[in-house]
Amino acid sequence: MVVAGDFKNGLTFEMDGKVMQVIEFQHVKPGKGAAFVRTKLRNVVTGAVIETSFSPTDKFENAYVERKDMQYLYSDGDLYYFMDLETYEQIPINGDTLDDNFKFVKEEMVCKVVSYKGNVFAVEAPMFVELEVTDTEPGFAGNTAQGALKPATLETGAEIKVPLFINIGDVLKIDTRTGEYLSRA
Repeated sequence: MVVAGDFKNGLTFEMDGKVMQVIEFQHVKPGKGAAFVRTKLRNVVTGAVIETSFSPTDKFENAYVERKDMQYLYSDGDLYYFMDLETYEQIPINGDTLDDNFKFVKEEMVCKVVSYKGNVFAVEAPMFVELEVTDTEPGFAGNTAQGALKPATLETGAEIKVPLFINIGDVLKIDTRTGEYLSRA
């Protein structure tokens, strides 16, 4: 059990049958009336954010969200198959569960599969990946304008903006959270 007076950022608990994570909390002691805890909560499964207040004595059930490293194997239609690195068990995950940043993941990469009570609700791509450029316009000598970018297609099919000196065949380091080019690998 977790008491509202003991909330901390990142804590997960069950409220009304939903798994909630504390984003922000504030203990408020008004001059008149009882103290309360003002919170900003995120529904872990849907991502919806709500703001609500609790009495410091309100009790909730702890929710243990499991994050497990699993290797992405292949996709078959709308199903994506992942392998548990310890048991070698393969599990199919529906494509609706995957984030937008999954477009940077290629086969055999290790991702974090996030589940609650055995139900997978998210797949977290690695923060940084190294991918090869498969298509981009050629860079020209003398194009030294600062900050000039051009589109490039990566081996996973994702498109990003890269500096003019990047060519086909270059391996790039990409930040999957923002989709930005970081450097050549």
